[in-house]
Amino acid sequence: MSSTRSSSIRSRQSKPSPDAKSLAGTRTFFEKTPAGNMARSIYLKIFMGGTFMILIMIFAILPIYWGALYKTPVRKLKGWVVDFDGGAIGQTVSQALVSNQGPGKVEWTVVPAANFPGGVEDLAHAVRHEDVWVAISINPESSTRLTAALVSPNAAYDGTQAITGYGVEARSENAFRVIIRPSVQAALDAISQRYAQQTAKNAANSPNLASILSTSPQTIVQPVSYTINNLIPFDQPVATAATFVGMLYQLILGFFIVMIAFGAREASGYDKTLSTKNLIILRLSSSLISYFFVSLFYCLLNLAFSIDVTRKFGRPGFLVFWMVNYVGMVAVALALEAMITLLTPKGMPFFMLLWIISNLAVSVFPIEVLPTVYRYGYAAPFYSLSRAIRAIVFGTRNRVGTSVGILFAWIAISCITLSLFQWLVRRPSATPAPPQDPPAEVMDPEKQNGQSNGFDDREDTVQEELVNFNGKKIHGDVSAETLQKQA
Repeated sequence: MSSTRSSSIRSRQSKPSPDAKSLAGTRTFFEKTPAGNMARSIYLKIFMGGTFMILIMIFAILPIYWGALYKTPVRKLKGWVVDFDGGAIGQTVSQALVSNQGPGKVEWTVVPAANFPGGVEDLAHAVRHEDVWVAISINPESSTRLTAALVSPNAAYDGTQAITGYGVEARSENAFRVIIRPSVQAALDAISQRYAQQTAKNAANSPNLASILSTSPQTIVQPVSYTINNLIPFDQPVATAATFVGMLYQLILGFFIVMIAFGAREASGYDKTLSTKNLIILRLSSSLISYFFVSLFYCLLNLAFSIDVTRKFGRPGFLVFWMVNYVGMVAVALALEAMITLLTPKGMPFFMLLWIISNLAVSVFPIEVLPTVYRYGYAAPFYSLSRAIRAIVFGTRNRVGTSVGILFAWIAISCITLSLFQWLVRRPSATPAPPQDPPAEVMDPEKQNGQSNGFDDREDTVQEELVNFNGKKIHGDVSAETLQKQA
């Protein structure tokens, strides 16, 4: 009976009053109440503060990318000129290229033909091996063939056999299309035109002029020309998704995993209940396992769109492609996992934008043509990942080992910083574990009854001393309804 009275009183006291009812959906933004003023002030401070931070980011972070494209190339790419001819054409072309070092985008250097015992093939191998960005070969016996054609007209004479330019588009399609090919074409077109004028003057008084013009006019019109040999073309357009934009997508997918893991730790309480060591192990293992499968499905997507990954490593190429992308995803996304410890989800977008821009800026054009400040790109994850993927997909120089080594260095840095940040965050809030409840004593039934009766007696005393709002005492069994009526 007494327990029933006690529960009735507690239920009456816990019943919410009308003033405590929720006011959701009833306020206006310009409400003048104290609560409305406070809510409006908090909203404006957070919203305007965040907007101001975005304005700062526009001029603090975005210029990193704009600067990589502004006035590109700031510096010239290296190019070789090799005279395998040794005659008049070789000397003229070599001197013209080296002396024309003005507004061009390639800095030409004459390299002795003796450095290439295998001739033109050795020069092509050097370009393919990425020893230089572009090379121009004045081919053997070019002067001899032209002289013979002027003396004895030859209808089969082809001036384009005199000069060959070598480049590798797959190394950097933007550099090849925007810098290398236009520079080579502009320089050699000017040389070809000047040489044609000089040849026409020399042949003007030749007794064979009429025969030459009727049999092989190209000997006079275009005595010296060129061809451009693209040694490794960028012949898989869909590969752009893997070598550039796809790296950004991997970072975004990694960001999703970071946020999902953060929410899972909060929902489960692991961020507070696990020890620091176990929490670090959980975070690292969860990330490594999830990225393993995410990278697999990402690579399968590339395979579904017919990207050929067998040119460099044959049939195992897909496995290499997968492992490289897995290491790359861990390298870029584990940095986010480390930084969320300090920045929390509210600050992560700011760091993520910086992380994206700083990586993309060094992946558009070769670092050699960018301002000196962008040399950090040699150690950037995107740059290393892109070089490794190009080697697998197109068969460029095999730098997979070096690139993966740089990515592993980033993974090690992220593991260390994640552990350190987690320890620092846990350290100020570290408190001793709460004491455990003492084991319950097994009491004698009579003592239990005695205590129970004592509690009931005390409860009855409290009940009898309850006073209503009119100052009258209430005796006996008091229900919540009686109290409500008297109130």
